[in-house]
Amino acid sequence: MTSKKILNADLHCHSVVSDGTLTPEALAERAKTNGVELWSLTDHDEIGGQHRAAAAAKANGMKYLTGTEISVTFAGETVHIVGLGFDADDAAMQQGLHATRGGRGQRAMEMSASLAQAGIEGAYEGALKFVGNPELISRTHFARFLVESGVCKETSEVFRKYLTEGKPGYVPHRWASLHDAVAWITSAKGVAVIAHPARYKFSPTEEYALFTEFKAHGGQAVEVITGSHSTQEYLKYAETAREFGLAASRGSDFHSPDEGHTDLGILPFLPDDLTPVWELLEDRIQ
Repeated sequence: MTSKKILNADLHCHSVVSDGTLTPEALAERAKTNGVELWSLTDHDEIGGQHRAAAAAKANGMKYLTGTEISVTFAGETVHIVGLGFDADDAAMQQGLHATRGGRGQRAMEMSASLAQAGIEGAYEGALKFVGNPELISRTHFARFLVESGVCKETSEVFRKYLTEGKPGYVPHRWASLHDAVAWITSAKGVAVIAHPARYKFSPTEEYALFTEFKAHGGQAVEVITGSHSTQEYLKYAETAREFGLAASRGSDFHSPDEGHTDLGILPFLPDDLTPVWELLEDRIQ
C-alpha cells in the first residue's frame, strides 16, 4: 500500500446504516468510479455496515479501513470523532456505540413535539420513512421530511430555520465523552480523528482545549481536507495538525447524491509536509 500524500483516500462518508441514502455497496461503486483508492465507511455511532463495506471495497479493487463517526459532547457542543482502522468486532466498542445510540429515540420524539408546537405535525412518523436504522434517527432524517412535505425547498434551508439551537425542533443530546470515544477506538487498535473541526462554534480557547484533551486521551489525527472546509480552513487546520503533532485525514463527509454535499474522492490532496493518517494504519488496511 502506497503511503504517498497524493493517494486518493476518502475516509469519511455515510450509508443507509446511519443517515446516508446509499447502501455500502452503492457507495463503494461510486467511490471507485470517482477514483478513490483507499476508502472508509464512517456511519454515525454504528459499525453494523463494516463487513459489507469491506467486501464491497474488495470487489471494486479498493483498499479499505474500518470506520465510524462517534458523537461526543465537549464544552456544551456536539463534536464528531472519526475512528479508523479499528477491529469492527471489538466488544467494548460495540457496547459503547450501542449505549450512545440509545438516546436518539427519545430525542427524536422530543424534536417531533417541538415541531408540532410550530405547526408541523407528524414529523416523527415522516422522518422514520427516511431511516434505514431506527436506532440512528437524526436531524438529517427530519430535514428530509421537511423537504418532502414542502416546508422547506432543500435541507440547507431546513437547518437555517429549524432543528438548530434556538429554532423549532432543536433538542440537545448528551453524547459520549471525548475520553470514552477515543478510548473505544484506540482500545480496538484504531486511530481517533477529530472530524471537520471548522464546523464547531468554539472560541480559540475552547478549540485549543479540545485539541489538547484529544491528544492527551490518545487521539492522533485531524481532518484537514473535508467537504465542509473552505480553502482557508484547509490551511488553518493543516497548521493545527503541525502545532499538535497530529496526522492528517481526508474525507468528503458524503451522505447523498441529492443533497449537495461534496462527492466522494474529489477533494484536494493533503499538504506534502503532513503525515497522512493512513501511514499510522498500514497494518490495518484491508
